[in-house]
Amino acid sequence: MSSKNIPELYGSLVFSDKVMKNKLPKDVYKVLRKTIENGTHFELDIANAVAVAMKEWAVENGATHFTHWFQPMTGITAEKHDSFISPVGDCEINMDFSGKELIKGEPDASSFPSGGLRATFEARGYTAWDPTSPAFIKDKTLCIPTAFCSYTGEALDKKTPLLRSMDALNQEAVKLLHIIGNTTVKRVSTTVGPEQEYFLIDKKLYEQRKDLIFCGRTLLGAPAPKGQEMEDHYFGVLPTRVSAYMHDLDEELWKLGIPAKTKHNEVAPAQFELAPVFDSTNVAVDHNQLTMEIMTKVAERHGLVCLLHEKPFEGINGSGKHNNWSVSTDTGVNLLDPGKTPAENTQFLLFLTAVIKAVDDYADILRASVASPGNDHRLGANEAPPAIVSMFLGDGLNAILDAIEHDTYFGRHKKEQIDMGATVIPHFTKDDTDRNRTSPFAFTGNKFEFRMLGSSLSVSGPNMVLNTAVAEVLSQFSEKLASVAPENMEEAVHSLVKETVLAHKRIIFDGNGYTDDWVEEAKKRGLYNLKSTPEALPAFIAPKNVELFTKHKIFTKEEIESRYEILLENYSKVLHIESLTLQEMICKDFLSCAVSYMDKLALTICNKRNVSASLSVACEEKTLEKLSGLCEKLSISTEELSSLTKKAQAIEDLQAQATFYREEILTKMNEARAYADEAERLIPDDYLSYPTYGKLLFTI
Repeated sequence: MSSKNIPELYGSLVFSDKVMKNKLPKDVYKVLRKTIENGTHFELDIANAVAVAMKEWAVENGATHFTHWFQPMTGITAEKHDSFISPVGDCEINMDFSGKELIKGEPDASSFPSGGLRATFEARGYTAWDPTSPAFIKDKTLCIPTAFCSYTGEALDKKTPLLRSMDALNQEAVKLLHIIGNTTVKRVSTTVGPEQEYFLIDKKLYEQRKDLIFCGRTLLGAPAPKGQEMEDHYFGVLPTRVSAYMHDLDEELWKLGIPAKTKHNEVAPAQFELAPVFDSTNVAVDHNQLTMEIMTKVAERHGLVCLLHEKPFEGINGSGKHNNWSVSTDTGVNLLDPGKTPAENTQFLLFLTAVIKAVDDYADILRASVASPGNDHRLGANEAPPAIVSMFLGDGLNAILDAIEHDTYFGRHKKEQIDMGATVIPHFTKDDTDRNRTSPFAFTGNKFEFRMLGSSLSVSGPNMVLNTAVAEVLSQFSEKLASVAPENMEEAVHSLVKETVLAHKRIIFDGNGYTDDWVEEAKKRGLYNLKSTPEALPAFIAPKNVELFTKHKIFTKEEIESRYEILLENYSKVLHIESLTLQEMICKDFLSCAVSYMDKLALTICNKRNVSASLSVACEEKTLEKLSGLCEKLSISTEELSSLTKKAQAIEDLQAQATFYREEILTKMNEARAYADEAERLIPDDYLSYPTYGKLLFTI
């Protein structure tokens, strides 16, 4: 594809603003734009006009069906396809699509996770059109982004709470801006750019690994002789096969209006990253869900498999998803941009300290929002942020906050120039602060990078929590400043910023988050260290967090409790599947492979002894003895794992069950794996029933 065709290709499968403007009557277009920009409602006649235009555009672009595309609590998307055809006579049809069909769908809700909100036999649920996220065409189907709720109106999806949180933040941010004198702002929205890490492996090798097929990660596997220790993969030359995949991926994403921008090799072998340009949070969430889906589909065309699990391979880096979050006004101002003189930027400092307070006050629920079985393998390892939530601001902002705290003068500073020492290299401006890759929540110039998200996670949950927490703090700030006279506002804001910094500076940490010293220091500061999902999830039902969500109408108490139950149940289900898969791989595959090789060793020993008593068999005997001992330990460990798994199934309390899976099942799985991996080192590859790490990681 020529680069000249990219502007024409970009968004070609999206019912974009440009398409709407061309296809819709002017009055209809104006009403729809008002809805998108201001959140106002519209009547059915407007929906009918939009539906007709949307259908005509979709059919022109090859679509035969439509679907309400939604995001249930499974973590992936869902869709039920209906054709546009409407029989009108003998072998005759019209292609119809009504406003009613656009606005509302009725999928079966009984088989989606509800956390006890509904009985299994209660099947009815509704999908409702979200006009703020554009419709698109995928696989000859018009996909309409929608929210999903139960028959009685409870949210059963990830989009509805996110939209509610965006409304809450908008309301509180506009109120505060008006109080401090910025009355031109009518709307405030958050933007997100989620960077996506992933692995690519050969499809034929993938198909030989039951653990990858069923679990998304390897449950067995000794390390390859080489891993990432040479540090030669990061930003390295893209392998030819991977480069071809990335080119196709970019094209498919661009067709859907997804602004894929950056691509490169990541740290681990066979690991890569894609980063988009930021977009409004709701659209960015939809785009990221689509990105993960398209990644996997395009990989198949190239004989590859895209792994989105947080830790598919033991001993090398796992994959995360860095959530770049910022706040902007409808007047084009980024409220987290320090500007040229951040010390004098009242608006910036107020919103900066609001985020600091929000992260400190609600660190537990932020941690819970990224909790998953896969992410537990990442967080706290020397490859990802620790499970302790802290914030990195950098030298420049720290100096400003220190000056505010101590009422000292902070003068304007001239940006430093970097001189590389070679005359042919131009000088360039040094950034105000370095980047801290060990920080879970880092300020990066004009946004915060929430780095704790796992690679397979929907970014909806963390952004919903972040939006709501910041909305709450902005509400508290408004209460304190509402009665202040305009002439006293600057002094009042200064006092509020100072008070907030003093109360919440414990959350600010610019050092190495990987060290044991930080763990001890964080404990002294009273910061949470929720190392695992079962430890983190109770934050959802902590009274202060229930109050947060109910106050801002993000969830009802019942909706919160349902999500807590869904996430606990999901954790136990994942570990249950992993346990059963590991047992099958060991009992049906690995042990038989090991026995076959031990038979070969035993036969070799016998043959040597038959030929001559003087021939040495010490090497074979030593290997046979060691392998036999490991297999015996592995067999016993697997039997114990089977017994523990049955015991786990019988536990009725979901929190107790998840904790048991974490402490007992996972521990026993790791024990069994250790025996198997040590034994694998003694067994030739052609005896193994699965490809080794060396083949998986170094063959693309």
